[in-house]
Amino acid sequence: MKTAIVIGATGVTGKYITSNLLANDAYGQVIVFSRRALTQNHPKLVVHLVDFERIEDWAELIQGDDLFSALGTTLKQAGSKKAQYKVDYTYQANVIEAAATNGVKRLFVVSSPQATSRSPIFYNRMKGELDEFAATQGFATLVYFKPSIIKGDRPDHRMGEKIGGAVVAAVAKWVPGAQKFRPITGEELGTAIVNCASGELSGGTHTYELDEIFDLLAD
Repeated sequence: MKTAIVIGATGVTGKYITSNLLANDAYGQVIVFSRRALTQNHPKLVVHLVDFERIEDWAELIQGDDLFSALGTTLKQAGSKKAQYKVDYTYQANVIEAAATNGVKRLFVVSSPQATSRSPIFYNRMKGELDEFAATQGFATLVYFKPSIIKGDRPDHRMGEKIGGAVVAAVAKWVPGAQKFRPITGEELGTAIVNCASGELSGGTHTYELDEIFDLLAD
């Protein structure tokens, strides 16, 4: 059985990645690196409470087969673009680099449909930079998931995102082409990611857009 590594396990998607991994017979151990304690308890679960500012203190613990990277925050939570960049890019990039150095073979990343380092939009540019960095690390298998709005309970009560999600969901029913922007729940996304990881997946780089993510739920 394989060992999974998760960062972002307390988030709206990461908590479902973690719970699905714990329920999946393909994985014998699930190692979580987190800033906060988890509510889950399971014989397969190992939790390391860490300081992402000091990865050099625990980088050697990042050992396993598959890394699931779902760490992130919001501009509201972070308080500034600089602080958000540190969480969404720097912390993830540091863990990804350490995992590659330690011989982790597969990486699964929650990205964004408009992610590109050339974007004039800060969030999309940040996500694109992380995607491009991950591609330089030599993983045998690299998988990007590009959902639209992710629905779920969050500690900062993102009211604007909730309203936006409701509007997009309504529009998607009637406007041609808008379906690719319809919302997905964190539970659906987390389940799809683990279905992908535990299914038949060849080496190389793979990108799952929203429709393909929903298709994974049928697996």
